[in-house]
Order: sequence, then structure tokens, then C-alpha cells
Amino acid sequence: MSLASSRFLFLMASIAAALALGISTYLEYSVGLAPCSLCVLQRLCLMLFLVNSLVACVQGPGQRGTLFYGTAGLVFVAGGMTLAWRQVLMQSDSFEPFADCVAQPKLMDSWWCALHRIFDGTVDCANITWTLFDMSIPEWSLLFFLAVSSVMTYLLLRLAWSALVQPLSGETSQLVRAVD
Repeated sequence: MSLASSRFLFLMASIAAALALGISTYLEYSVGLAPCSLCVLQRLCLMLFLVNSLVACVQGPGQRGTLFYGTAGLVFVAGGMTLAWRQVLMQSDSFEPFADCVAQPKLMDSWWCALHRIFDGTVDCANITWTLFDMSIPEWSLLFFLAVSSVMTYLLLRLAWSALVQPLSGETSQLVRAVD
């Protein structure tokens, strides 16, 4: 895979992530929508993906670097996709509020309770406060993460194909020898 095409894909991914982050910031501060805990974690995954893509675009890594940045980007996107999917499921099913954690005297129990509450979501995570084309914000977020994950998967599959044709060591691969 050429350096220019991987740089271009990372540039497009970082522009898309910056636009999505800008839209979420606009909805929070201009429209007045307060993000829930799952939304904040999705934004964190989006910010990590944005930084990863920007660094990869600026650095212009070779095959090994592209493999590293592509895999890291796919991990960040998978985390955001999982959180968005969880919130979409919470909004679609009949949601029953979670029981609050009982105040524990131990510090570790209170931290566990807080983490449990963040990842399980709250009643606020199940409320649909804004829609566009009959899709809620978590559904748009899931669609975005799915699109970006397909770009990162394409990047990694293309890298794997070029490694089959010409391995990282520079020798001719078995596939090329068989074709000749």
C-alpha cells in the first residue's frame, strides 16, 4: 500500500471524526442537550480515534506503523460502537431504571458502583431527546462508528493483501512465486 493512500485515509477519517465531535459539541452547547454517561464515553472514544488518525496522518507511517495505527483506530472505534449499540438497545427496549447502589463504607465498592453505573447507563441514557430523520443521536453515532470501522477494516485488509504480495522483509512472497 502506498504511503499516500494510507495518509489520505487517515486524513479523511480524522476530518470525519472532527466533524462528528464538532456536531456533538454544537448539540451540547448551542442546542442545550446534556450528554449522559454513555455519550461522554462515546466522545472519549471519538477523541482517541481523532488523535490516533491525526498522528498517523502527520507521521505518514510505513507498513508497520499503518498496521499499528489502523489497529489502534479500530479498537477505539469498536469501543465507541459497543457503547453506542448499548445505548440504542436501551432506547429501543422497554427500559427499567437500575436500582441505585447502596452506599458502601468501603472505597472500592463505591468505585465499582460508579463504574457499574457509568457502563450500564442511567435513565437519562434511555431518553430520546433529539432526532434527525427519525434516528436518535446514539443511532447516528452507531452509524458513524460503523462507517469508520469499515474504512479502518479496509485499510487493514489492504495492508494484509500488500503484505501477501510483498512481505515486510522485502522478499518475494509465496503468492507471487506461485503466480510466476
